[in-house]
Amino acid sequence: MPVRQLRLVVTADDYDAAVRFYRDVLGMAEREAVQPPRGRVMILDAGAATLELAEPATAAYIDEVEVGRRVSGHIRVAFEVDDVRGDTEALREAGGEVLAEPRRTPFNSTNARVEGPAGLQLTLFEMN
Repeated sequence: MPVRQLRLVVTADDYDAAVRFYRDVLGMAEREAVQPPRGRVMILDAGAATLELAEPATAAYIDEVEVGRRVSGHIRVAFEVDDVRGDTEALREAGGEVLAEPRRTPFNSTNARVEGPAGLQLTLFEMN
């Protein structure tokens, strides 16, 4: 049973703000927009998808490295970007709450943590 696509579905109370944040600021291209009988749905292209599974102790360690304390729930989304510093600032200007400024990590990357619309925690990372 091969999986063909990973699709993360996020329910956003402020749909328009979420579209602006993820599509217009973060730069995720619109693949499809649908208007079912109630509400709206937009599918954004996030590039290649992977599913990262971590034990609770590992998740706590990653939070400590990126933010300095335990802050994430059981789901956090990580986006590889080309300019973690510039993208973090752009997301801040778009209303994202920056939980941790970009910092070098033991994972050979520079990571930042932002809380976006719908309470979704994002790690932005740039490989060094």
